[in-house]
Amino acid sequence: MSKFEDDMQSLERLAADIKRNDITLEEALKDFEEGIRLSKGLEKELDAIEGKVMKLMNSPSLDDSSETEAADGSEKARKKKARKDTAEGPVLDFFTPSGEINGTRNA
Repeated sequence: MSKFEDDMQSLERLAADIKRNDITLEEALKDFEEGIRLSKGLEKELDAIEGKVMKLMNSPSLDDSSETEAADGSEKARKKKARKDTAEGPVLDFFTPSGEINGTRNA
């Protein structure tokens, strides 16, 4: 099990403990403080993952075959590469600053 999964389970356990009827105020406060610490760590991990996803989603994919053909100097390969360079396909933007999920750009 990963640290992320362990932390999520701990956070869920703390949340359940706080809801108990027989918990003291001191214990609830201790659990709350631990939950805040865990949630901040999880948020940092999620931000790092989001950054990686954004980087992967926005990076151009290279078609090795067209690069090889372009090296041959063939007219067909040059036209194919030009179309590829100018064609702007849909960009998936799953993570907007507002936290809203959005699958299109400029929509």
